[in-house]
Amino acid sequence: MVNAAQLHEVIERRLVTPVKGDQSQVGMYEEQFRAFTNDSKAAGPSWLRHMREQGMARFAELGFPTAQRGNERWKYTNVAPIARATFAPAPTGRMTAAALTKLAFWNKQWTNLVFVNGKFSKTLSSEMAGGVYAANLADALVSQPDLVRSHLGKYASLASDAFIALNTAFLRDGAFVSVPADTVPTAPLHIIFVTTKTTAEPTVTHPRTLIVVGNGSKVRVLESYITLVEDSYFTNAVTEIYVGNSATVDHCRFMVESPMSYHIGMTRAYQGQDSLLTSVSFSTGTAIARNDVHANLDAPGSTCVLNGLYMTTGQEHLDNSINIDHVKPHCTSREYYKGILAGQSRAVFSGRVVVHQDAQKTDAVQEDKNLILSEGAEADSKPSLEILADDVKCKHGATAGQIDLDTLFYMRARGLDVETAGSMLIHAFANEIINTAPIEQYREYLRDYTEKLLPEFKFVAPE
Repeated sequence: MVNAAQLHEVIERRLVTPVKGDQSQVGMYEEQFRAFTNDSKAAGPSWLRHMREQGMARFAELGFPTAQRGNERWKYTNVAPIARATFAPAPTGRMTAAALTKLAFWNKQWTNLVFVNGKFSKTLSSEMAGGVYAANLADALVSQPDLVRSHLGKYASLASDAFIALNTAFLRDGAFVSVPADTVPTAPLHIIFVTTKTTAEPTVTHPRTLIVVGNGSKVRVLESYITLVEDSYFTNAVTEIYVGNSATVDHCRFMVESPMSYHIGMTRAYQGQDSLLTSVSFSTGTAIARNDVHANLDAPGSTCVLNGLYMTTGQEHLDNSINIDHVKPHCTSREYYKGILAGQSRAVFSGRVVVHQDAQKTDAVQEDKNLILSEGAEADSKPSLEILADDVKCKHGATAGQIDLDTLFYMRARGLDVETAGSMLIHAFANEIINTAPIEQYREYLRDYTEKLLPEFKFVAPE
């Protein structure tokens, strides 16, 4: 008879073990890797060079996950356009401070780290403040080598993901944030990755972010991916977050890229005892995008809240893969994602909560709601629970539908036209997620931003 541990091992092999994929462009990336490793500026310590080599070897072995049949993680998202395209390494880009403050959410009172085409811009970034060490990863390898080595690559595994392996192979520049124990910075930290147009050919960047928060500390972080162009390019981003015992991390992710671009964003978080991680994601634009979050609750009393809002229109495709592992007892998790779909777009929500055998007293809720504004839009939602413990409280659900016509009639009876009433209902739907963003100034920015998008997300009343 199969016991719980054996059953979990079978499930892991089926859902996590990668299916070998498209390797048509592996040779191109191997050639880029050889040029990258021959660059003296990218050398780094021997352990980092070894990590890069492992990343390249694993990516060459896996290839891109284009197989959808039998590949649960990528069942609804075809990444063949990424796998078969030719992307050149992005050269150094240029941007003025005036252009940046118009393009991005900007607060000069915050600590701001700015990267243009994947490369750190010291002139656009601000000085560290509030006891936080926030710097370019390349500089941190010199000033904080032991701390970086003890955390970098420990939470984003190469074993089962080709995109993480590829990012690790080209690991050079990125953001490093360290918050010492019992530290509470007064101002948030903003990490900004900007893509600019510098060549005629499509380009690729591999942004890397490492956030280490000590015991008893609290920090607020906003991570933005934005662009000045509407061309084809590929952003392959990885973020690792370590949340110490009794620490709190409020993390927001803002992704608004080109409608012709591709964006794969991997976030991996590890939580200590009695820690709290809150995450609010906002995503729109892009030809193909994926917001892939995995939180590991590996100590008693930890809490994780993962919320997100996604808006798609035209031919856009946006995939949210949100995963939580309850490893230890007395942990709590909440997932709440909402999508607004128009045009011929497609959105995916794949939520997975695993409650391990020792994770008694788990409390987990998972929910996804989609508002469909056109006949051509499609939402695929697949929340799932895998429970190997017997004393838990867990539930999940998913819905997709149009604006409620009774509510619309009620509003029209009070003098509102269809367009105004529809916009108000769409905005209210979005605000339920926006209001959970833990940074007040950012909440206000999101409200204004979504309101500007509403003309692209009109409700058309049935005849």
